[in-house]
Amino acid sequence: MEKFIFFISFIIALTMNVQAENPLLSKYNTPHETVFFDKIKITDYEPAFKEAMKSHLIEIQKIQDNQEKPDFQNTIEALEYSGETLRNVSNVFFNLLEAESSDQMMEIAQRIQPELTEHSNNITLNEVLFQRVKTVYEQKKDLNLNLEQAKLLDETYESFVDQGANLSPEDKTKYRELSSQLDVYALNFKQNVLSATNAYGLLLTKESDLAGLPQDIIEAAAQRAQAKGQTGWLFDLSAPSYVAFMKYSSNRDLRKELYMAYNTRCVSGPFDNRENIYGIVNTRLAIAKLMGYPSYADYVLRKRMAKNAQSVFDLLNELQAGFGPPAREDYREVQGFAIGKEKKNIEIMPYDWSYYSDQLKDAKFELNDEMIRPYFELENVKKGVFGLATTLYGITLRKNDQIPVYQKEVEAFDVYDKDGKYLAVLYTDFFPREGKRQGAWMTEFQGEEVRKGQMIRPHISLVMNFTRPTASKPALLTFDEVNTFLHEFGHSLHGMFANTTYPSLSGTNVYRDFVELPSQFMENFLTEKDFLDQFAVHYQTGEKIPDELVQRIIDAANFNAGYLCLRQLSFGLLDMAYHTITEPLTEDINRFEREAIQSVIVVPPVEGTLISPTFSHIFAGGYAAGYYSYKWAEVLDADAFALLKEKGIFSREVAQSFYDLLSKGGTEDPMELYVRFRGQKPTTEALKKRSGIVK
Repeated sequence: MEKFIFFISFIIALTMNVQAENPLLSKYNTPHETVFFDKIKITDYEPAFKEAMKSHLIEIQKIQDNQEKPDFQNTIEALEYSGETLRNVSNVFFNLLEAESSDQMMEIAQRIQPELTEHSNNITLNEVLFQRVKTVYEQKKDLNLNLEQAKLLDETYESFVDQGANLSPEDKTKYRELSSQLDVYALNFKQNVLSATNAYGLLLTKESDLAGLPQDIIEAAAQRAQAKGQTGWLFDLSAPSYVAFMKYSSNRDLRKELYMAYNTRCVSGPFDNRENIYGIVNTRLAIAKLMGYPSYADYVLRKRMAKNAQSVFDLLNELQAGFGPPAREDYREVQGFAIGKEKKNIEIMPYDWSYYSDQLKDAKFELNDEMIRPYFELENVKKGVFGLATTLYGITLRKNDQIPVYQKEVEAFDVYDKDGKYLAVLYTDFFPREGKRQGAWMTEFQGEEVRKGQMIRPHISLVMNFTRPTASKPALLTFDEVNTFLHEFGHSLHGMFANTTYPSLSGTNVYRDFVELPSQFMENFLTEKDFLDQFAVHYQTGEKIPDELVQRIIDAANFNAGYLCLRQLSFGLLDMAYHTITEPLTEDINRFEREAIQSVIVVPPVEGTLISPTFSHIFAGGYAAGYYSYKWAEVLDADAFALLKEKGIFSREVAQSFYDLLSKGGTEDPMELYVRFRGQKPTTEALKKRSGIVK
């Protein structure tokens, strides 16, 4: 007995020693217990994961071995609060894998992901544990639970079932194999996209090749080349570089070259993602069939506002019918403009679209990005976006240099509510770099919850890829970049406003087709004069953005609305095509993709280019059978903003009601939350009016 006690004491001491040495496992002695980014070494991750998984299993074993009758507290709540350390380590590692990756990080991910999948399966496929959960679930009516507790019970039970708890022993083994395979395929897909993006560069050495490009873009390209030890002007596939070149370069051959590089990433060569696509799609189908569903869409859409594939197709088809004719008129107008400009017959191809449509926009509205950029200096935009949140919700943000950050360009802010009470931490990471994936996103290093009676507030991260400052100018953003800022900040508000008890129901843990509502709601402000007047001043003169320029922005708001809608529909239809198959996919990816989106193609496609091999949203980003969510939420956001317009765009009354909706997280059915806010179910009418389709 003494030897046993000594052994246990030794293990505890050893564990405490590991925790003391590893910053990922120790208590953060920082403002708001934010992550020790400045102390973490890459060699800390794997030991931290292993220790966190070990401690999580000890917690699970304790729940499983509890001799008391299963009840909500000792089973459902205990499960909900278990694995805190593992969740914290995972948040740090996988967030940095997206924003500050390296070959070493990727190698760790390859090793640790299968272990994490197996760890998760060991919990959800634990028969004794599931029986405890099932016992509580079957007593639900007699437990006198509040709304959030009832929701947690439902979600916990359904999570076990969705991950194979009701399967036979043989099928559980098969599920383990399939889920592990799926995670590896998705990780490989994501890493291939990042590697292929970083591998390409177009170095120009002749000034004549820069024709049409604004000086800011040229300066940024020179700076990019210099950073790589090269002479000339370097254009890569990051958004600020690629988008600007496609919009302004008058060299059609170079536009085509860059377009082909961007749209043939991962189509062949060392980063070919086609086999990963087959693996992901067919493994998802196999999992769905194992669970008793004919397709993966049928499997996942039960837990969405849409409920089923038919509702998704009904929405996509309704929008296609409404926006299809305007989209084709958009193309004809751009084509006619190009023919008139070039004085010859020209077929507009995808690598021509941005170039000529931007010039047409300038001709029609006397408006282009270079006219707007001087009024969208990043620091002023930050004041405008943060100030909008202050105006609407009363929150304030104060930069805190004492909070450690993971990269020198990242800033951290303390966020306070309308009563001056600490609300959250917000990290902002604005610029592209190697090791950071493309796009923009919001995530969290710590979610909101109530643990042992103490409110734990969230640590939110806002990650983007905006135009960098140059040697002569600060960061001047495009209209689209400001729009992206508003979008992602909307997600951040959703996370920061969270006010729930349980972490799995907090913040953005809502149905996928509801999560885009707060982000797209915020976008509406960018064409509101009263908002632009609050922050848009010339970065050199301090002159307020002219009223006539604001009016041009408003007038141009629906430029190419038809084309842009059909472009989004093409992504939604492609996603649904992959995830409504009922037999394994064997068809050539090129042919499959072309057939899936043929009905909404406006600009003639270029042979050899594909969307699928870099479509990370659906193959590695959680939007499988869910990309339609952007259009679904657009219906919601247009309908919601119509109420704000009716009451005044800075209405505190409407804003408070929207705040209440966001603070509920996933504790209630999203349609019930929306109807409570709006007073009615949404229709597509507000979206059609906003887009100019219906007058």
